[in-house]
Amino acid sequence: MQFGITRETKCGYLPDRNERLLVAITDEQPPMSVALYQHLLTHGFRRSHNEVYRPYCALCQACQSLRVLANEFKPSKNQLRVINKNSDLQRTIVTKPGSDYDALFCDFIEQRHKDGGMYPPDAKAFWHWCHCDWMTTRYVEWRDADNKLVMVSVIDTVPDALSAMYTFFAPDQHKRSLGTFSILQLIELCQQQNKPFLYLGYQIDDCDKMNYKARFTPNERLIGNQWKKAVKSHTL
Repeated sequence: MQFGITRETKCGYLPDRNERLLVAITDEQPPMSVALYQHLLTHGFRRSHNEVYRPYCALCQACQSLRVLANEFKPSKNQLRVINKNSDLQRTIVTKPGSDYDALFCDFIEQRHKDGGMYPPDAKAFWHWCHCDWMTTRYVEWRDADNKLVMVSVIDTVPDALSAMYTFFAPDQHKRSLGTFSILQLIELCQQQNKPFLYLGYQIDDCDKMNYKARFTPNERLIGNQWKKAVKSHTL
């Protein structure tokens, strides 16, 4: 396997810094496999469409890959309350976006992330970003008693883990704490499928938008190419 380094661009999370990426390159057909991607996940890589990458910044190591130890996880009292207030939602896993996904995705970006890189929302481009030619993307959807779509999580599945790519939900349902609920549900899926890890992407302590990931313990961060465990209990 070979790797390429991108040019520096402005960081999307820490505005006073630049970022660059280390990109995995293979000559195989297909160019990547689930087994190889699992190996790269353990070394801090992530996926965007068919591209597999990790941060490789010259003067910054703020991005730390974080994974929840699913088999050891027990929800806090507040997390149990989140589970209880969403007990009316029905969870289903599908392999293609539903016809009502576009509207929910666009509404979520319009209402919650006007300052983000996905604004203005482009559902077609988003589904292309989610799709993968060498692995089946899965969509975990939650619907209420009236079959109305409330939330969708896009995930990758490898033999020993689930990897959360993106979650969007109904902005008017903020009282449900749906972002927290989605992670709790994905941890539950890991437990049901006997997968020890849930990868949540990169934790950036100096970015408030990313700090929710550290609330799910025990977890491990990839620091200096070694996974280091955090066991502190969080109540949020």
